Amino acid sequence: MVKLRTFGFPAVVLVGLLFSSCAVFHRRVIISAPPPAGAAEIKITQSIIPSDKCGRPLHRPMRPTFITIHSTDNKSRSADALHHALAMNKGLRSRHNRTGFLTWHFTVDDHSIYQSLPTNETGEHADYEGEGNRSSIGIEMCVNRGNNLDITIDRTAQLTARLMRQYDIPLSHVVPHMHWRMIRYSDGRDLGFKKCPRILLDGGGLGPKWSAFMAKVSSYAR
Repeated sequence: MVKLRTFGFPAVVLVGLLFSSCAVFHRRVIISAPPPAGAAEIKITQSIIPSDKCGRPLHRPMRPTFITIHSTDNKSRSADALHHALAMNKGLRSRHNRTGFLTWHFTVDDHSIYQSLPTNETGEHADYEGEGNRSSIGIEMCVNRGNNLDITIDRTAQLTARLMRQYDIPLSHVVPHMHWRMIRYSDGRDLGFKKCPRILLDGGGLGPKWSAFMAKVSSYAR
């Protein structure tokens, strides 16, 4: 029996990646920009999903007016930003949305940021056919064992502030995943509001942790 390393992803997902891989390469392009005042420079590694493949079966243009913050809920030690980017590059299957794949724009951990989609293209990360997908940049924070959450959150705040300035997005349009009501595309089932990003919630809702994150974003956006 061959034992597969799943890097924290369900085995059925990994099997799908192995037999329906849409890419056999991982493009690494380092992008850096002047940091916000008082912040260390952050670097973004591009690992863009190939066009016309997997999560990008057709060009779906987007003018971003929101930024949606997620956390992966995947605590496997190997479930860092790199391996989430690799999984999307090969195809993260989803049975219930229009494209058949999960996609988002950025994945952040305590030492790296990977970009998987252009910021002017629609992802599949928030609410199926709703405004969350159609108008927001999706950022996933890693929570894998060994990853420093405080640093991850800080780097996410810096990235969010940079995107706010780039696209003239107000702080009020930086929202948690649970901001968006999820109506499933495949069958119209109302899934309500997902309790995400879990690491920034208090008792399953918005509270001091989210407020502290927003204050951090605001300070970096000045």
